[in-house]
Amino acid sequence: MRHYYSADVIRAAEAPLLASLPDGVLMRRAAHGLAGAVARELHARTGGVAGRHVCAVVGSGDNGGDALWAATFLRRRGVSASAIVLNPQRVHGEGLAAFRRAGGRVVETVPPSTDLVLDGVVGISATGPLRPDAAAVFAAVEAAGIPVVAVDLPSGVDVATGAADGPHVRAALTVTFGGRKPVHALGDCGRVELVDIGLDLPDSDLVSLEAADVAGRWPTPGPHDDKYTQGVTGVLAGSATYPGAAILCTGAAVAATSGMVRYAGTADAEVVSHWPEVIATSSAQDAGRVQAWVVGPGIGTDDAGEGALRFALGTDLPVVVDADALTVLAAHPDLLHGRTAPTVLTPHAGEFARLAGHPPGDDRVGATRALADQYGATVLLKGNVTVVAEACADRVYLNPAGQSWAATAGSGDVLSGVIGSLLAAGLPSCEAAAMAAFVHARAAGLSAESPGPRPAPTSASGILGHIRSSVANL
Repeated sequence: MRHYYSADVIRAAEAPLLASLPDGVLMRRAAHGLAGAVARELHARTGGVAGRHVCAVVGSGDNGGDALWAATFLRRRGVSASAIVLNPQRVHGEGLAAFRRAGGRVVETVPPSTDLVLDGVVGISATGPLRPDAAAVFAAVEAAGIPVVAVDLPSGVDVATGAADGPHVRAALTVTFGGRKPVHALGDCGRVELVDIGLDLPDSDLVSLEAADVAGRWPTPGPHDDKYTQGVTGVLAGSATYPGAAILCTGAAVAATSGMVRYAGTADAEVVSHWPEVIATSSAQDAGRVQAWVVGPGIGTDDAGEGALRFALGTDLPVVVDADALTVLAAHPDLLHGRTAPTVLTPHAGEFARLAGHPPGDDRVGATRALADQYGATVLLKGNVTVVAEACADRVYLNPAGQSWAATAGSGDVLSGVIGSLLAAGLPSCEAAAMAAFVHARAAGLSAESPGPRPAPTSASGILGHIRSSVANL
């Protein structure tokens, strides 16, 4: 499991090291790791290190000192190094002196021969966009197509939210120290490398799952399991207008290794024609025994849709509320009053606004936590970085997709089916939502890489087709 730490936690962990080590040692430790990462990036991009040219854009304080010391270490490996010093009165003096002694040059603009730019403008204590002088430098860098390695975080991107409100650095690689910060999951940081500088950090409340975590918890049948002990997922989805939503949602529940899937709705004939293993009926009351319900995809917001939601929430079973059912719930939030069984809400930004009365804004983690508390539910806020939070719980899961292949019609129907299957198998709601988001994003990536026109690789059907292989290859 990957942990993310606030700037305050990182600074608190650095304090005892700074007090115990000789002055400057911790900075040079970080800079040495940074220089190694830059050297690897140079080699990957140009085929070599010696003779290449790096330009550091240096702000005030320790972040600029890291960049200057890294450039100094690169000089010792035969790299030509220059530096733009944005604020000479506040530059890190020892770092600049070492850089000059090593043969580094202070320049006014990025030299045309530059192979890579090092962003050392601001660190984790800064807020707001780039100032005009730095913005001009990086606008020229971007126009020239020179790759950027950011020190700790891309300057101009908020460390806590990943938001960029104005000019900011676009990094191909971000090298951070001690522990990852929220920006490294929530913001556009390119690839992220972590340099261990010896910090003693506790587990954090902001985490993301890795493949081993999901593989270790994904329900797989044992020698004594049957279709009921593996989980029976019930699906209330689809309509005459949107039968595809029912097909996608039930298909995802099947693919995610439910022991049985029961469907209830007006698309029963279409569902069975696609998935003959699904037990289908037109009435929820006649669906039979299930262990979790998924309600909402393509079901409509009329009386029938409201009735399906009322039925599901009226049970003592876990329920996933998605799509049209979220719109109904926004109009009737009282439907959750007194409910104690797990409930997972899966809004995109527009549905979030209907539920909360306002858009999620820049602080998506805080907004998701607040909505979870408001509804007494688990909330999965969709996006390129999925955020999952549970009411009255500290832990929040992030799932950075790393791509946008899941941003396609019907993709959410697939996700809700996977969540439902995990709830039916008995997983806790927050964990089920986070694991489903991980596998869903992986399936979208695999689908996009697959050859062949049918199903279209970037379609929801393509994602569905890779759910099982994504689980199998965790």
